[in-house]
Amino acid sequence: MKESEIKAMNRSFGILNERRIKIMDTPQTQELREKVIKIREHSISNLGELLQKGIKTLETNGMEVILAENSEEALQAVYDIVKDEKMVAKSKSNTAGEIGLSEFLKTHDVEVLETDLGDRIVQFDPESRPSHPIGPASHLRMVDIARIVSRELEMEVEPEPRSILNSVKADVLEKLGKCRVGITGANSVAAEDGAVVTVHNEGNISLVSMLDTHIILAGIDKLVETVEEAVSVVKLETIYATGKRVPAYMNVVSSPSKTADIEQIHLRGMYGPNRVVVILIDNGRSEALEDGGECLLCIGCGSCVATCPVYSVMGNEFGYRRHLGGKGVFLSQFIEDESVCYDSGLFYCTLCGLCTVECPLGIETNHLMENTRKKLVKKGISNVKHCEIKDNIKKTGSPF
Repeated sequence: MKESEIKAMNRSFGILNERRIKIMDTPQTQELREKVIKIREHSISNLGELLQKGIKTLETNGMEVILAENSEEALQAVYDIVKDEKMVAKSKSNTAGEIGLSEFLKTHDVEVLETDLGDRIVQFDPESRPSHPIGPASHLRMVDIARIVSRELEMEVEPEPRSILNSVKADVLEKLGKCRVGITGANSVAAEDGAVVTVHNEGNISLVSMLDTHIILAGIDKLVETVEEAVSVVKLETIYATGKRVPAYMNVVSSPSKTADIEQIHLRGMYGPNRVVVILIDNGRSEALEDGGECLLCIGCGSCVATCPVYSVMGNEFGYRRHLGGKGVFLSQFIEDESVCYDSGLFYCTLCGLCTVECPLGIETNHLMENTRKKLVKKGISNVKHCEIKDNIKKTGSPF
């Protein structure tokens, strides 16, 4: 990342942290935190059972369910649905980013309309990648955003928030009218109720999920028991991700759009989608579970990224696709392989443990990183400079 992007990102993170700190340590938040820790620990410990239950109830509720073992299967499942579309609408989804959905569809001549403001800005800039799971454009200064949007929309956009918002909004709404398929992620999936919970502040998920076909992408680690548990999880995520107690919108989807107002005869596709497809993605998560599964407790708030000293100087070079920071580095070995884990920044981490301190679930990412380093070093995968330092110490008693 450019120095200007690093500075803009850290400025954004500073504003976020000032907002979060006001409510993170309140008794209500701490009580919710303890509740969510128990929910997530139970969910990960019983993931196989929850997965089978979730598939059954989602299908009973009228949704189609596809279990994808890897990214290739997930991409093929999406493509089989959208292959005849010229454009599809999409909301922010770290899972979609994990499998490279937008890039895949682009190579197959299907245009992706990002409806989240931050993701749309990043999409406009070929040199950018998201810098925060909730605020993808945190690394861009307002003047740069105005320049990027002006160039893409071929109009003069002032470097002023409302002007930028109105310009992007008008463009998105105009193109949204051409879309029949909407793709969203999921913040949590309630197995017992067969329902998917999503949260957002812009209202774009409501628009995207109301198109003729709604595709939902979710890692199997998003499963919990009930809707009540799902709401607790996303409330805590919102507090740590944005500094707000609740998001502007919280959507619960448990079936396609339907009505029974004519002699109690059920009809699909009233105002919302006639078809809802939930694609549950493993993509290495079962392997991570065999390794202990601690990283799967993550609720995706990005608190670790916003406070990580390494991320503050390296930005999104430290992480794996939309899984940013140390947690993403660790997870990458299961999604792909150990060499990718190394390349994602395994040896960049200082092991300071601030990520663990700031994590609402107490995930010990620094210990996970350290243990992975030990494992890779035993296999001959290590940092060359570290080896030089080790040899120097052996020979001269000094690292230099």
